Amino acid sequence: MRRVTVTGATGLIGPKLVAELRAGGVEVTVLSRDPARAHTRLQSILAPLSDEPRAGPNAAKHEAATENVGELHAVSWDPLAEPAPPTALDGRDAIFHLAGENVAQRWSGSAKRAIRESRVQGTRQLVEGLRATDERSRPAVLVSSSAVGYYGAHGDEPLDEEAPPGAGYLAQVCVEWETQARAAQELGVRVVEIRTGVVLDRDGGALAKMLPIFRLGLGGPVAGGRQYVPWIHPRDLVGIMRAALADERWTGPVNATAPEPATNGELTAALARTLHRPALLPVPGIALRALYGEMAQVVTTGARVLPAKPLMLGYQFRYPRLDEALAAALS
Repeated sequence: MRRVTVTGATGLIGPKLVAELRAGGVEVTVLSRDPARAHTRLQSILAPLSDEPRAGPNAAKHEAATENVGELHAVSWDPLAEPAPPTALDGRDAIFHLAGENVAQRWSGSAKRAIRESRVQGTRQLVEGLRATDERSRPAVLVSSSAVGYYGAHGDEPLDEEAPPGAGYLAQVCVEWETQARAAQELGVRVVEIRTGVVLDRDGGALAKMLPIFRLGLGGPVAGGRQYVPWIHPRDLVGIMRAALADERWTGPVNATAPEPATNGELTAALARTLHRPALLPVPGIALRALYGEMAQVVTTGARVLPAKPLMLGYQFRYPRLDEALAAALS
């Protein structure tokens, strides 16, 4: 596949995905409310490649890699105001749909509306743009983000992709979000819904919030630490997305989580080991609820989500174990 379109390209995972695609010679079009800013930020990702010395035994390899870098384009799109521009979708091999409001925030009324609208309405507008493309040159596959919040709270019950949706706000948002993505199937598009777990990335998400506290030696398990945290390293998340793009066997929901989910207590202990710090100060659930309100329930309950479909389809995890994943994420 040589041409793809990406939404949400400047979020936590988008830049990593765009970098890998471009390094593989793929032409990438990103849809953004601010295309100039998106282009500038993403263009800088591969800058270190062009700065490498070209003399010596690796010169030929460098030249080949530089020539192979795919083009990058940015196109304006407001996902809440209009359908995605068909000209940015037509003739593409695939679409990666990653756009959406950050879930990890205090769930005020306005925040909950923004989360729902960005995912449900935004995905509907994307599919409307697809509907306006020429069916002879329409993208063959839509790889759309979702979240393990789909399953709600299930204690230590193992959950694969066949498990039913849970109750509560986030589970309902995920159901509606995936429903809008699946509407693209009516257009002959293969749809893959990536139910992402907690991404272990030092630059954003849960790990970035934990690091300052743990580096001071003030970290510890949350709400007893027995709840499961379905985690994944960013390289494996991007790897799963790319596998879903290339292999027609990938369809429907896919759990993007590591094969060995950890409890919150195990995660905090592993992070403390990696940082060579203690993790002796537990965080009571009431403190988390005071900070995040209703959203704290996601952290204090958790779900034991397993990547049954990626494993069945032969995906080889780069970081299947927590200690190795944390060491790589923080290196």
